[in-house]
Amino acid sequence: MALENDTELREFIRKAALLNAVGHDGKAQAGAMVGKVLGEKAELRSRVKELSVVINQVVAEVNNLSLSEQKAIVEKNWPQTQKKPEAEEKKLSPLPNAEKYKQIVTRFSPNPDCVLHLGSARAIVLSHEYARMYNGKFILRFEDTDPKTKKPQLPFYDAIREDLKWLGCKIDEEYIQSDRLEIYYEIVGRMIGDGNAYVCECAPEDFRKATLAKEACPCRNMSPAEQRERWQKMLSGGYQEGQAVVRVKTELDHPNPAIRDWPALRVIDTKKYPHPRVGSKYFLWPLYNLAAGVDDHLMGMTHIIRGKEHYTNMVRQKYMYQHLGWEYPEAIHYGRLKITGAALSKSKIVAGIKEGDFTDFDDPRLGTFAALKKRGITAEAIKKMIIEVGTKPNDVTLSWENLYSHNRRILDASSNRYFFVAAPVELKVVGLPKAFVAKLPLHPEHPERGVRQYTISASGNEKAVSLWIAQKDAEAILQDQTIRLMELFNIQIQSKTETCVTAAFASESYEDVRKLKVQLIQWIPKGSEYPAEVVQQDATVTKGYSELACKKLKPDDIIQFERYGFVRVDEVGEKLVAYYAQK
Repeated sequence: MALENDTELREFIRKAALLNAVGHDGKAQAGAMVGKVLGEKAELRSRVKELSVVINQVVAEVNNLSLSEQKAIVEKNWPQTQKKPEAEEKKLSPLPNAEKYKQIVTRFSPNPDCVLHLGSARAIVLSHEYARMYNGKFILRFEDTDPKTKKPQLPFYDAIREDLKWLGCKIDEEYIQSDRLEIYYEIVGRMIGDGNAYVCECAPEDFRKATLAKEACPCRNMSPAEQRERWQKMLSGGYQEGQAVVRVKTELDHPNPAIRDWPALRVIDTKKYPHPRVGSKYFLWPLYNLAAGVDDHLMGMTHIIRGKEHYTNMVRQKYMYQHLGWEYPEAIHYGRLKITGAALSKSKIVAGIKEGDFTDFDDPRLGTFAALKKRGITAEAIKKMIIEVGTKPNDVTLSWENLYSHNRRILDASSNRYFFVAAPVELKVVGLPKAFVAKLPLHPEHPERGVRQYTISASGNEKAVSLWIAQKDAEAILQDQTIRLMELFNIQIQSKTETCVTAAFASESYEDVRKLKVQLIQWIPKGSEYPAEVVQQDATVTKGYSELACKKLKPDDIIQFERYGFVRVDEVGEKLVAYYAQK
């Protein structure tokens, strides 16, 4: 017997393909089927070529089904296969030396010069989740001490708070460094008085030459009295911008020249570059290593979790800690995390909005949290992706699909189903024997959620009904092809033009066409359509019709347009406006 006519074999392959598809986001892998079949039916090894043809046919049939339809068939016919315990969710590894501390304290320390984006997620999620894991404290600290080159902007303080709230990262304490300048001055004064820091008037190029030669600049070895005098001059505004900096003493022969006598405080002309919060009140501003290092100690930080590009900063700060008799916190430096295709440069994002390349910070082309939220990417998916990566010191490159995979598992369980036809084309079906009542489940695995119900009635001598189908489906349809209208009936194509497809009613039961290579397509009753627009990830807009049931949706609902993808509802009015999330 030809294998393609072996009903029992086809059923065996179909079961295997459906189980494989459910485990692979709706796409069965033909290659996996060959080994599966030959493992059970060794006698077919001599007919592998013929077997592969049948497998490809069945896999194509299975992959034409939506993931929800695949799951429904599997649950109905082989429910025992779906009761396996789920794989244990990845958890964070223990923090080093956690037992040393009464309370674990972590922090996230952004510069409020832009909204947050996916590149910030690792520092946020790991710091927050570790604090929660140990019933500790999570601190938000705004590092806004550069009013000149990385100038903070007032709207971003609240925007960052909102982003953290959306991520589900509860802030236990908040600090703003521009409120703490007097604290930094006191610490600097102490170090200068102890001979561990000094005011340097050297020109930058002269200091650099001395440093590279592992030699002290002329300012370094001045007497404590002379240095205290310079410090008072600095505090009283006796220096202009660029005339002096405070340096923290290190070993002059340190292997890394960038470590040697690092700058801690400088003068900024705040009349020319006023700070958005404190204006021109201050003209002495700390650099990163002074402000961050001091605050990490005073705020009781136990674990600093950050990228390995900060390793040199840790080395610098340890000299200051040694001068002050402080113990440095535990430092965890993870590798770089690159997400291919994501626009994550803050400067480019801000410039793009200013120049009109992007509409706003929630433009769907961006990788900002605001944009991800608008599209329907969940905070839970971002958290799961970051926890899965963890604190590995090696560099990691992820794709959007890594995030989508987590998001899909969340949305597939929670999102109700609806039909949407893009660029609609009329489908006229003739020869209906009766009126049909289509009961479309809102979710195939949750019958308690109810159904969307539509009555499809014939009219006229032709006993015809008109529906809308997607242009993409209309273009793919062939003469005499049998098509299944999802959850409705089967039709046979008679003719088509660019604006209309004509078909004849064939049969009602899905079982009649299941064994054939039949395309399943969604539809909308003509006269019961609801105009819809879907904003794509590239900001283009796809227009079409959704079903009338979509009028009951609310903004921020995330739904699945079957055979199209997940979308987040943005507006429900004269038309439905939604943002595309993913397949």
